[in-house]
Amino acid sequence: MSDEKNLSDDLNDMLDDAKDGAKNAADKAGDMADDAKDKAKEFANDAKATASEFANDAKEVFSDGKNIAIIAHITIIGWVIALVMNSSNKTELGSFYIRQMLGLIIISFIGSFIPVLNLVIWILMLVLWIMSLIGALSGEKKPTPLLGEHFQNWFKAL
Repeated sequence: MSDEKNLSDDLNDMLDDAKDGAKNAADKAGDMADDAKDKAKEFANDAKATASEFANDAKEVFSDGKNIAIIAHITIIGWVIALVMNSSNKTELGSFYIRQMLGLIIISFIGSFIPVLNLVIWILMLVLWIMSLIGALSGEKKPTPLLGEHFQNWFKAL
């Protein structure tokens, strides 16, 4: 009987140890969960601050007409996008290059129908486009040679 009692006491001790171990593990898991919760809150606050900073930077970038001026030089689709962007927040530089590019696009389109001169007109338009793009990249209002001032007068509604 004493062997059974010793075995029973040993089993009870082992069960008590297991219960204590489970309780300690539960306490540790709770502490780890609290730490994870605190870290998650900290991460969320950092993410919120970073998103707010990004939004402010984006507003600053789009308020600058230089980006609109550059976008206006990227094909006809870019010109349309620049026109839409500039309509909500007009900038002098953006409007200037939208008018310049509209003039170059119209001249290029008309020049494509003249059989003998179309290659010369396309090369001339490419050179004028590059000059205009360089002006937009530098943030300066440089009208294209010959017709740039006329483009500004003709398309002043833009």
